[in-house]
Amino acid sequence: MSTGVLSDEDIDRFVADGFVHLRQVVPAAVVTAGLDVIWSDLGQRPDDPSSWTRPVIRLLPSDAGAFQDAFHRSRLWAAFDQLVGVGRWLPRSDLGLFVVRFPHRDHPGDTGWHIDSSYPPDEGFTEDFSQWRVNVASRDRALLLLFLYSDVGADDAPTQIRVGSHLDVPSVLFPAGIDGMTGLQASELAADVSGSRPTTLATGRAGDVYLCHPFLVHAAQPVRSGTPRCIAQPPLAPREPLVLERADGAYSPVETGIRRGLGGAL
Repeated sequence: MSTGVLSDEDIDRFVADGFVHLRQVVPAAVVTAGLDVIWSDLGQRPDDPSSWTRPVIRLLPSDAGAFQDAFHRSRLWAAFDQLVGVGRWLPRSDLGLFVVRFPHRDHPGDTGWHIDSSYPPDEGFTEDFSQWRVNVASRDRALLLLFLYSDVGADDAPTQIRVGSHLDVPSVLFPAGIDGMTGLQASELAADVSGSRPTTLATGRAGDVYLCHPFLVHAAQPVRSGTPRCIAQPPLAPREPLVLERADGAYSPVETGIRRGLGGAL
């Protein structure tokens, strides 16, 4: 029986559905401090529609320290231990890139179903993330995290999630072996194979965090309310590579999800 932040039922649901929703992880004061940095960097105001000139902006905040406290939460770390394994993940000093979506007449143009890529091509780092790669062992990514920095209702551009889609993706990636494929290639295949999965929305309150399997198929959407939406979506990096064949059978729930998706392919 689990004695951690996540119950046995939560962990079973993570393996089956591909995500778990932790409510009110980041204190309101920490969220507010981060938003002050974000809106200052944007040079816009959350209450001034005349300043919202684009449907979506991706921003690496100028002051990473304002977000360190958001990651360093005991509940969050305990959940990482349960889903990835004690000692198997690396802490972060920031939340990486933020995505701010605005009510806007133009379509954002980034609403396709996809999985996130995890590592640069062999020839080195590139900012062309369409060339970043992903493999069946989810190299360099143990979880996808969604930090809500605004209240997100059904009309506030919540991330769309295909429930259980992480179980469809391993068989798509398996033929590519450890070299993997580009995230663009993987996303096209993942979107196709997961098309019959039910869809849910990553709604919640500012300060909530979604912990998602790295192969979860998801998609953005436009804002349909009158309020900007702000989230961070950093990866949780593994301290050691995920292992899909362990002699002791001590698989993490993330590894279990991949193995379940592969069925008898191992």
